[in-house]
Formats: sequence, C-alpha cells, structure tokens
Amino acid sequence: MCGITGFVSKDVAEPADARAARLDRMCASIIYRGPDEQGTVVAGRAALGMRRLSIIDIKTGQQPIFTEDGNLAIVFNGEIYNFQELKRELSSLGHSFKTNSDTEVIVHAYEEYGEKCLDKLRGMFSFAIWDLRSESLFIARDRIGKKPLFYTLTDDGEFIFGSELKTLFVHGGFEKKVDPAALDAYLSFGYVPEEFCIIDNVKKLPPGFFLRYQGGKVETHRYWDLNLTAVEERPEGEWADLLFEKIREAVQIRLISEVPLGAFLSGGVDSSTIVGMMSQLSSKPVKTFSIGFHEDSFDELKYARIAARHLGTDHHEFIVTPDLFDIIGEIVWHFDEPFADQSALPTYLLSKMARDHVTVVL
Repeated sequence: MCGITGFVSKDVAEPADARAARLDRMCASIIYRGPDEQGTVVAGRAALGMRRLSIIDIKTGQQPIFTEDGNLAIVFNGEIYNFQELKRELSSLGHSFKTNSDTEVIVHAYEEYGEKCLDKLRGMFSFAIWDLRSESLFIARDRIGKKPLFYTLTDDGEFIFGSELKTLFVHGGFEKKVDPAALDAYLSFGYVPEEFCIIDNVKKLPPGFFLRYQGGKVETHRYWDLNLTAVEERPEGEWADLLFEKIREAVQIRLISEVPLGAFLSGGVDSSTIVGMMSQLSSKPVKTFSIGFHEDSFDELKYARIAARHLGTDHHEFIVTPDLFDIIGEIVWHFDEPFADQSALPTYLLSKMARDHVTVVL
C-alpha cells in the first residue's frame, strides 16, 4: 500500500537532525502502510518520508528517488501501470535511469513535462516532488482518488502533508478541533466527503487535482474531470465487445507485480468478472478470498463457491463471528475520519486473512 508524509519549514532555523527525527516519527505512525522499509530525506527546507510496501523493483526501488542532477526528489504511494512505456519514451528523450521502478519514471516525467506529466500517468497515486532550486513542492493525486492525501498550512507557515491524518497529528503545530460542516456531512452521508476533513483547518487534496506550495502559498488546480459529453452511437454488440476488451486490458495491466497476487471474490457480477479475466490471463489458479457469516440472510459464500469452482481458483474463506466488534478500535485508528459503512469490519478481517497468502489483491 505504501504511505508518504513530510513538511516544508518556513525557514531552516531548526537543526536538520531535529527535523529528521520528527519526520521519522511521522513515518512510524503509518508503518503498517509500508512494512518493508522506510526512506527519508531532509533537503533544504523540505523533509520527505515514505513507508514502502515492495511490489515493483523490490531490489532497487527505494525512495526518495532523485533526478540525475539531484534537483528533484520524489516520494510516491501507488502504482503506475504504464511506467514501462513511459520509461522508453523518456529514455529516447535523453533521460537515464538507475532503477526499474515506476517511482523514478514519475520524477523524470515531471522533469520533462512539468505538471503535464499527469496526463501521461495511468494508475493510482499520490506523490510529492520537491524542487530544491525553486524551493517548490508539487503534490498530485490520481484521477479517482484511490490514494489519499491530507495537508495543512500552520499558523507558523509550515506546510505539512501525509497519506493519513495521523501523520499531521504527529508533526503538530495546529489545533485539533472538529469541523462542524464535516460532522454534518458525515451524519448525512455516513462518511466525510472529499471537500471536507473532520479536522478543521486540514484539507484533503481532491481526486484529479494537483497542488503547488511555494513561498508560503498553496495553490490547487484540477487536471482531470469525468468527460460527460455524448459519445457516438454503436450497436449493442460493439459496446459489449469494447467493454470486454477494456476490462481485459484493465485487469492485465494490474497483474504486473513481483509479489504474490490474488483477488477478493463475493460471487457477484463485479468480482466474478475480474476473477474470470484473471483466470484467463494467468497460467496458475488465481488465489481468491471470500468472507461469510453464520446468518444465511447475510451470507454470500455459496455464490463465491460457485464462481471459484467454475473458474478453478485456489479459494480461501473466512467466517465472521460476533467477536468481530473487538477490532473496532483498530479500525477507528486506521480510518482516521469517521466512517459508517459496517462492511468495513468484515473487509478488514478479509484483508488480514488474504495477507497471509498474498501481498496484492484486486
């Protein structure tokens, strides 16, 4: 999963080792997002850190990653599915690479194209790039918002960001009080929408946006939005064929991994379609994971079993029992903001079970 965090100081009066120690504590608060390793750097006024879950380029993909001249440094959470294609394009333009990671491709793409690099990235991401020469921070979040990003600008002029709200708490420097508008939205919808944060004066970078921090000022810009213009008319059969190919392509590019990979399977249309496509694209049985209940009205295991048997998967099941409520404290810690969908509880247990077998699930 990975996680990023960091801050930009208004000045560098505070010793570098003190800032490094604070950054280390911020990273430690999200160690479960990246249990494999930690990377940090204090460069000028900026301190960037990340916790890594190794999926691609396990041997040489450590972060932060710098450009050849040392001017740009990146920390990255996510996965870029077309990074190999972009790497070939950038190599042809004269860029040289020290790793085989998608992280390094992003920082070179930014070096070449600036903010327009976002148009070329296909994947899920939140990343931060510090430019030492211009002393500017560039942060971007993927189009749909799969990867989270919180930020705040303190009264002392310090900019803080992180994949989770708790990293900002560890840094400190701002008052932790509930935003009444966010609370109202939560009570209305059961979650805190993207335009709010449960903590006043903290913001979430919206999906499809980038942020630039420079000279004490924060500017955000939308780089993508859903295209709702009318499309050309086609026969139903053509749309069905196109949908099939798009699903196949989407699944195939997500199978790039150097670690074991599986899928959640409920037996419904969505998960069965994805697992079916994975089975076509894989030479080995797909590892699938399902959750069930003793109460028949909630239990979907019979459908998952039908799909698993039909598709020949390596199937694993977990039954939820009443002691599920013992983990509510853990879930509250992980979510940071209030979240009222009770399916989060069994999904959390299902994820823990799957982690005993695989590192990545679709």
